[in-house]
Amino acid sequence: MFALLTVQKKTPPPPPPPDTSAALRDAGFATTHTRTPRAPRDPHPTNATTGLVVHPNRVLGVYDKPDGKPFAKISPTEFGDLWLPAIARTAGWVQVLLPSKPNGATGWVRSGLVAQGHTPYVVRVHLGLKQMEIYRDRNLVGAWKVAVGKPSTPTPTGRTFIHGQFSDTKQTFSPVIIPLGTHSATLDNYGGGPGTVAFHGWPKQDVFGKAISHGCIRVPADALFQLRQIPVGSIVLIDNQ
Repeated sequence: MFALLTVQKKTPPPPPPPDTSAALRDAGFATTHTRTPRAPRDPHPTNATTGLVVHPNRVLGVYDKPDGKPFAKISPTEFGDLWLPAIARTAGWVQVLLPSKPNGATGWVRSGLVAQGHTPYVVRVHLGLKQMEIYRDRNLVGAWKVAVGKPSTPTPTGRTFIHGQFSDTKQTFSPVIIPLGTHSATLDNYGGGPGTVAFHGWPKQDVFGKAISHGCIRVPADALFQLRQIPVGSIVLIDNQ
């Protein structure tokens, strides 16, 4: 079951009229399966955020800057309800991380057309230490040794987010898979998917503390349980420490 977000209870301003421009009509969706080469890159890929997350109430345009040009669209759902972390705000607009390639893709959406929520969680993954830490309200919930990508298929660094969670009955290594909004730099597809990096469990304990995966982050059962409580849209920071 997905963790619940704390949704802010306030009346939004009247929404602007829908964008019916030809540019937006022709724009593709920003999803874990797509590429958005015109997306602005994340300007601060090592920073945590305020915890603000947003959910599109309908299909929305994603713009290169406030009052700029649309280059993509987002839908209210992907792995369940779509919640994206806000990394910047200005009058009438909010900048969000996107789940599409390339890694670190961002875009601006109209703040009057999204629901707002807050998550107190930050997840940190240190590739050198092979360690994952979960923080709630800046307090350490727990730290675990994990398995990360091997040199030929490394886990990508930078700022990303919890994109959802789902069960895959075709595999037995994890009761749930938690995809992130980032992708392998070496695998365009894996296991039938688009090379999306994820947290998941692993049945053998001897993998933890090793660089052995295809880019995903394998975690112990108790760590996976904690990750399942974290709301969609929560920030994940991956570094080489």
